[in-house]
Amino acid sequence: MGRVTGRRQTGRGRVRRTAVPVLAGAALFVSLLAPAGQDPVPAADSVPAFPAVNYAVAVDESASLAPEDMKAEKAAAARIALGDVSSDSHVTVFGFAAAESGDQRAVDPVCPRTGLDAAGRDTIGACVDKLHSRKKDEGTGTDFPSAIRQGVHDLTDGTDSSQPRVLFLLTDGYMDVTDSPKYGPPEHRKAEGERQLGLALKEAAAQNVQIWPLGFGDQPRLDELKRMAAGGYQKGCVDLSSARPQPHKVKAADIGSTLEDIFAAAHCMRHEEGTSKRPPATLEVGISPLATVGSIVVDKGDPEVKVTYYDPSGAKVPTHGTYKKSQFELAGGNGPVEALKIVDPLPGTWKVKAEAPEGHRSLPVSVSVLWQGELRGAITMDPPSPQPGDKVTVTMRLQTREGYEVKDPRDYAGLRVRSELTGAGFSPLALDLTDDGKTPDPTAGDGSFTGTVRIPQTATGALKVSATLTASGLRADTRSEGGWAAPGQLPVTAGLDLPAASTHPGGTISGTLSVHNTTGSAHTLRLAVADVQPGLLSVSPAEITVEPHESGTRKVTIEVAPANVFGDRLGDDGLKLAGTVTVVDTTDHDRTLQGLPLSVRVTPKPGIWDQYWWAFLAGAALLVLLAAAATVWAGHRRKSRDPNGLVLRLVSEDGSVLNEHRAGHGHKQWYEFAVAEPHRSPRIERRPHGPYAVQRSPEGGAVLRKRGGRRTPVPARGQVPLTDTLHLALGGGDGPPPRKGGKPQPPPTGPASSAGGGGSGSPYGDYE
Repeated sequence: MGRVTGRRQTGRGRVRRTAVPVLAGAALFVSLLAPAGQDPVPAADSVPAFPAVNYAVAVDESASLAPEDMKAEKAAAARIALGDVSSDSHVTVFGFAAAESGDQRAVDPVCPRTGLDAAGRDTIGACVDKLHSRKKDEGTGTDFPSAIRQGVHDLTDGTDSSQPRVLFLLTDGYMDVTDSPKYGPPEHRKAEGERQLGLALKEAAAQNVQIWPLGFGDQPRLDELKRMAAGGYQKGCVDLSSARPQPHKVKAADIGSTLEDIFAAAHCMRHEEGTSKRPPATLEVGISPLATVGSIVVDKGDPEVKVTYYDPSGAKVPTHGTYKKSQFELAGGNGPVEALKIVDPLPGTWKVKAEAPEGHRSLPVSVSVLWQGELRGAITMDPPSPQPGDKVTVTMRLQTREGYEVKDPRDYAGLRVRSELTGAGFSPLALDLTDDGKTPDPTAGDGSFTGTVRIPQTATGALKVSATLTASGLRADTRSEGGWAAPGQLPVTAGLDLPAASTHPGGTISGTLSVHNTTGSAHTLRLAVADVQPGLLSVSPAEITVEPHESGTRKVTIEVAPANVFGDRLGDDGLKLAGTVTVVDTTDHDRTLQGLPLSVRVTPKPGIWDQYWWAFLAGAALLVLLAAAATVWAGHRRKSRDPNGLVLRLVSEDGSVLNEHRAGHGHKQWYEFAVAEPHRSPRIERRPHGPYAVQRSPEGGAVLRKRGGRRTPVPARGQVPLTDTLHLALGGGDGPPPRKGGKPQPPPTGPASSAGGGGSGSPYGDYE
């Protein structure tokens, strides 16, 4: 309806912010177009060339949309126009309203059919800017039939019919042809418009044109959008409901993520959101190990924001060219949205460092990734050679194209598994394979789909069980496993026991093979590891000979490739290898006796600390104990030599005690002193750097040190010469009591008896 006015205005700031992410798609999807490079070690199949898509973008320019909605539509058109994974894709962009007079037209072509190679991408932004809201004299109604027919024409004229055709219709869903003379008299125009819309939708369906309506404005008419989505071609890029056209309401604030979701659904891609922060900041987004080509989209908000990319190993990657085994191509680096396309990306968490000068840090920067990939499967049938009437267990295990197990169920969300058993003597039987943890499936959500089937009694000869994996954004994979309906008891039977294990690159896993030969002749059994890239896992011995009537066990060893074979794929968390160990009786027409699924977790070889942490801790504890013991010993040693409390006595030649002096702590366990007035009133005085020093002896008594370093033991009960006429003895508990009958010694006065007193002039002053 082209006449609605007075719609609630969205903030201009929001719309401006919205337009930014929109152009991101352009950069983003286009970035997915680089040629594929060599695969990383271990070698995998070459990166698939994803099919080109022809699509058109029709933008509503009628009066029913407010100016802010028009800006959002233009931003969306620019983003969509640049969103594809093949440089062979083409896009046309046009605006539409209604022709309400003879000199007006319903459609305004703005971007002719443009290939999305590097040169074509550069022209999209400029031509999309030509879109504008119609003025009254240009025709302001909404003519859906004309818009759809224009889109069908652009998508079918001179194009390859084998390529998908997609029409994105950006509108509020209100048709208004009441002022369009081409629809007959005024009173019949509404009905005629509805009739023509039905015919246009049938034409689109007949020409294999999908219609994906995107609803803009405050209240888009969803019922009309659903009608147009359902009226076009319904078969998507895969036969899944998620790939069938559906209408979507687009909010200005969420235009970036919404468009990426829609584009992913329409083009069978997968979309993951990352983090969002204001610069300067480091953002993160994960890339699945299933991805073969992806594009990291950075919605910068401000062109001044500069972005640097780091792969999961922490290495800074280029924006153009090849680094290690991946190829890179940046689009939109000078705009508000940019996208780094990566062919054969390293799986894991990528980091995006966003920096901006002052004055350009107000808007948040967000990151997301769009990717396509391959999902492989490994199928086994147990037993591989059943007899008619036996129940067999069929397991389909999900893998990456390099033979690694798929860890995250989100990587294969929406997966459909179809399986059947075929063979001679019976009609095909459908199998129901599930990953729900219910018998016979052992564990839910582990990427292994399991089911059972009973071999018909009429089965004769060859058997084949097959399974097809289908998921949006993942290349479909069909796997099959052959077997034989055994007519009776097998001549040789084998049972393999190889438990799931964890090891390091270059490591080995041991198991046992039980064999039983019921015949009188020797049989040769061949062992191999299938469903994994060559070189990652190997088994030894590769052949064994089972002697006639032999029954016993043999040792079997699985060896993991060295670290250099895994390259950057082996992160800190490690990875899981998935393979199938097969045992084939080459003597009995290469009959498969055993097909055992094998899961091996491979983690990086630990460093010195990880291997010997216990020794480091034990050593550290020992050092602590030794240090504590040394501290205690040193303290005890200090205490045992501390002179504090020693009673020093000056003894005359006749044995009389002339002076007593109590020693202090001293310096470095030596109490230094001198003898004052040795010829008149001898007394001991504390004197730093004095001619004498004393300390306790751990064996008892003390040790006297004289100037020049001479040391003399002082017994607890005895005396030693100090000068020519004086001796030193220990008093109290450390020295002998005063000699009986000796001349009484008057109580010491002044500094003579003080432990820390100063000295007076002395003949020993020259020692100080």
